[in-house]
Amino acid sequence: MKAIEIREPGGPDVLVPADRPTPVPHANEVLIKVAAAGVNRPDIMQRRGQYPPPPGVTDIPGLEVAGTIETVGPGVTGWRPGDGVCALLAGGGYAEFAAAPAPQCLPVPAGFSAIEAAALPETFFTVWTNVFERGRLAAGESILVHGGASGIGTTAIQLARAKGARVFATAGSSEKTAACERLGAELAVNYRVSDFVPLIREATGGRGIDVVLDIIGGDYVPRNLDVLAMDGRLVQIAVQGGAKAQLNLITMMQRRLTITGSTLRARTVAEKGRIADALRAHVWPLLGTRAVAPVVHATYPLDAASDAHRAMEEGSHIGKLVLTV
Repeated sequence: MKAIEIREPGGPDVLVPADRPTPVPHANEVLIKVAAAGVNRPDIMQRRGQYPPPPGVTDIPGLEVAGTIETVGPGVTGWRPGDGVCALLAGGGYAEFAAAPAPQCLPVPAGFSAIEAAALPETFFTVWTNVFERGRLAAGESILVHGGASGIGTTAIQLARAKGARVFATAGSSEKTAACERLGAELAVNYRVSDFVPLIREATGGRGIDVVLDIIGGDYVPRNLDVLAMDGRLVQIAVQGGAKAQLNLITMMQRRLTITGSTLRARTVAEKGRIADALRAHVWPLLGTRAVAPVVHATYPLDAASDAHRAMEEGSHIGKLVLTV
C-alpha cells in the first residue's frame, strides 16, 4: 500500500510517500480502506521527533481515519466488511489501509462524507472525555475554550453549546473570533489584542467561568485560575505555551478550584472504547441532525501531507485539515 512515512525528524519535507505492507488485522481489530485521514497537532510533534508512537504502534503518522471496512480480525463482532466507519488510531492513518481496534470505531453519521467523518474521532474523543467527563461541564454552566478556532476548539464550542452551556473563547485574529461566535460562542476574545481575564469576568457579571479548556499552559495557567468561578475546573490538554507554570495556591484553595488534564494516545483500547460508547450515545445523535458538525478548512491529497503540515504550522486555518486518499 501507499503510505506517508517520516524519513527523519524535521520539517514538513521529511514526510515522504513510501510503499509499506498492508496491515493485517489482529484479534479485535478491523482493516479499514482509508478514504480520508485527519491531520492533528500531535502528528506535527511526531514528525519533529517530540511525540513518538507508543510501543508496538506503527511509525506511520495519523490518528484518525474514515473509510470502509475491508476485513475483520478474529473475535470482531458488530462490524463487517463494507461498513462505513471512522476510527481513532494510535498511528497509521496516513495510508491507503489502516488497522484499528474495533472498539475505537464508530459508524459514519448519516449524510456525512468520508472527509467530514475523518475530522471527527481525535477531536470528539478528546473534547468529550476532557470537557464532559473530567471537566464535568453541565447545562447552565459556562466554559472558556482557548484556541477556539482549532479543531479541538470548534468541536468544544459546538458540543458545549448543544449541551446547554454558555460558551466563551479566545482566538488569534478577528476572522477566527468571528468564526467562534458563529459556532456558538457568545464572546470570543482576540488574545493578540486584549486580555481575556477582565473581558470574560465582565461578561459573566464578575462570577467567572466554570470550566476552562486550555491548550496553551505556561503563563496562561495563573490567568486561567483568575478567570475561574468558585468550584471552577481547569482542564489542561496541551502545552503549546510551555509545560511549566507558577500559580497561586491560595487562589486555588479559596475558590475550591480543580486542575486536571489528560492525554489520549497512550490510553488502553478498553478506555478508548468506553469513550466511543459515550460518543455513540450522547454525541452521534447530534451529528445525525447536524446540530453539531466538524469544521473542515481544507483538504489535501495524501501525497501532499507535507503541505497540510505547513498549513497547520502556519496557523491561519479554522477547524480541521484532512488528507484524501
